[in-house]
Amino acid sequence: MASRRIVSTEKSILEKDDSIGASPAANEKSNISPAVPADVIVKLLAFTFAMIVVPIGSYYATVNTLFKGNSTFAGALAAIMANVVLIAYVVVAYNEDQSEQLEDKKKDTKKQR
Repeated sequence: MASRRIVSTEKSILEKDDSIGASPAANEKSNISPAVPADVIVKLLAFTFAMIVVPIGSYYATVNTLFKGNSTFAGALAAIMANVVLIAYVVVAYNEDQSEQLEDKKKDTKKQR
């Protein structure tokens, strides 16, 4: 089994990593902005909360009042409400993506002028 000897004039792997310019990213400035914007996280948390509260709340709110103890209809309504929340999240996410694309197009047209 052969091992690699490090000659005293040669830098070790650890020393090469510490030097400036060891990697392509070493010369770039650090970007500490979050990968996901805060408003996206807030929307995700809000829809997660709604996905839990709306179906359960609609079940308990309607099982004895609207459906007079029939848990099958109340459960069906809860399932429908879960789908409504899910569809609302998809629509909001789609519209947000479209608005970002429109902003990018506006920036591109301003740069071309």
